[in-house]
Amino acid sequence: MDVKLFEELWQQHSGKISGVIIGLIVGMLIIAFGFFRTLFILLCAVIGYIIGKRIDEKEDLMDVIDKLLPPGYRR
Repeated sequence: MDVKLFEELWQQHSGKISGVIIGLIVGMLIIAFGFFRTLFILLCAVIGYIIGKRIDEKEDLMDVIDKLLPPGYRR
């Protein structure tokens, strides 16, 4: 197929395409690992995304960890 066609489809339907891909991946994870293990994997991925985003924004890593963890964890 033509690359231009794929680009046009992506521009018009990127949310739908992304949703289907994410849904398929989550469904396969649930089938392979079970519901709660999949939730743990997704939670770890979200935390990793948040930390990576903060690092990309040039925030100090210790400030990010201080925001995520409860007070008093560091002595």
